[in-house]
Amino acid sequence: MTTEYASTGDPRRGIELLWGLREPARKGPKPRLSVERIARAAIEIADAEGLAALSMRRVAERLGVTAMSLYTYVPSKAELLDVMLDTVYAEVTGRGDGDDEGGWRAKLARVARENWALYRRHPWLLQVSTRRPVLGPNLIAKYDRELSAVDGIGLTDVEMDLVVSLVSDYVHGAVRGAVQADALVERTGMTDEEWWRRAGPILAEVLEPERYPLAARVGAAAGAEYGAASDPERSFEFGLSILLDGIETLLRAKSATTAGHDSGAGTDATS
Repeated sequence: MTTEYASTGDPRRGIELLWGLREPARKGPKPRLSVERIARAAIEIADAEGLAALSMRRVAERLGVTAMSLYTYVPSKAELLDVMLDTVYAEVTGRGDGDDEGGWRAKLARVARENWALYRRHPWLLQVSTRRPVLGPNLIAKYDRELSAVDGIGLTDVEMDLVVSLVSDYVHGAVRGAVQADALVERTGMTDEEWWRRAGPILAEVLEPERYPLAARVGAAAGAEYGAASDPERSFEFGLSILLDGIETLLRAKSATTAGHDSGAGTDATS
């Protein structure tokens, strides 16, 4: 799978485009195109066929215009990719009715599941390295919303950033298996359960359980449970629970350290 890289264009040109400062000024009738319309067309292509199919020419064909006409709005494919990313980030920036419900754990779990669903809707996101983030309004809003899940729970600002990054990195890794499973079913026309029903009996003919006792026992139990070789969504939820447990351990340790310092200060003051 080819990796694309976000924010590879000119930083000023890209940020101005993301924040709506490069929309061409025109007089007369409303123009046929806009940056948003171009981005939506590009997203539709990427959703259906992956980033390998994306080009300025393909987007132009989808919109019924010439490729050259796109460059009036979007300077290059590099900036187009950045706008695409920021556009889909808008899907998880709005604060819903349930955002304030529950404690930090419920809020972080909600953040993780929303990002999981975002990757499932737009699997091409896994093909983009965001080591240099797309500094658009929707990314900033997304980051702010995710930070609010851990605001005021005893973390420093840097720790808040690290926790949000930890959750984001976990989702990015965990969802890859689910996206690959989706693509595999589409490519082969066979579900994992169907494949397992065909492959399982053949494996039983050649596998010697006494040579691999743990693999045979655990693999049989897992296969019977999942009806497949694995269950990406169940693995995601299991790992998320363990991850949140780890963050809770961190918070307890910080709370105990703070209490110890306060106790020590009180003892010194009265001695």
